[in-house]
Amino acid sequence: MANNTLQNVTGTILLAGAGKMGGAMLTGWLTGGLDPRRIAVIDPFISPDITALAAKGVTLNPDVKAAGPVETLVVAVKPQMFREAGAKLKAFVSDKTSVVSIMAGTTIASLQDVCGGAVVRAMPNTPAAIGRGITVAVAAKTVSTAQRAVADALLRATGSVEWVDDESLMDAVTAVSGSGPAYVFLLAEELARAGIEAGLPEALATKLARETVAGSGELLHQSELPAGTLRQNVTSPGGTTAAALGVLMDESGLRDLMIRTIAAATKRSQELAK
Repeated sequence: MANNTLQNVTGTILLAGAGKMGGAMLTGWLTGGLDPRRIAVIDPFISPDITALAAKGVTLNPDVKAAGPVETLVVAVKPQMFREAGAKLKAFVSDKTSVVSIMAGTTIASLQDVCGGAVVRAMPNTPAAIGRGITVAVAAKTVSTAQRAVADALLRATGSVEWVDDESLMDAVTAVSGSGPAYVFLLAEELARAGIEAGLPEALATKLARETVAGSGELLHQSELPAGTLRQNVTSPGGTTAAALGVLMDESGLRDLMIRTIAAATKRSQELAK
């Protein structure tokens, strides 16, 4: 189904970096009805899947003249590569260009210094690949209402979007939702491993863990109840779940572990910004 918000996006969209996250965004734009002839992609390592999009009208690795005026530059390169890549991208940016970055730990000030433009800093996560991501974004004061609406439409093509006014929150956002899928995948890994230790065949333990995590996530998604209430609904007093939660919820259990986990990821995001 076409996304009417995307269909209202005008001008050329230049995507810098077509890896997993950039590629997921590109897929979302095309699925949502964005005209492929208005999309250009810059990446030194174009995958066969991205190459195939050229036949639909997507322009690959254009020079400045071929790209023409760029309304929105979406920067999806690795943060470590930004200084080098950003200097080359600056040639595509005019005083009318908005720059939307999905790079972890890269501040609005850094983006303005390297690329210029009216900057939106955003942090998506990998469920964007199936249209179930969540992105948090913050806009520089120079971003117009129209530019923010375009950024919102482009980001919303892969899931939901939340906007904040305080850029300092982005480090914690990165720690919770940007890195969060890895924590969930680790839970599935370790749940399966514990099942094997308890005597289950490996294939069965893996399937039980995978389907339990996936199903519970979908229940959480569809339910209007708080996570705590859903947890309580599974827990009978004196039962097996209560015994397990007694371990997970003790003083050195999951709560303390998650606080330390988010703190470590937040600190690293802050370090990347330096």
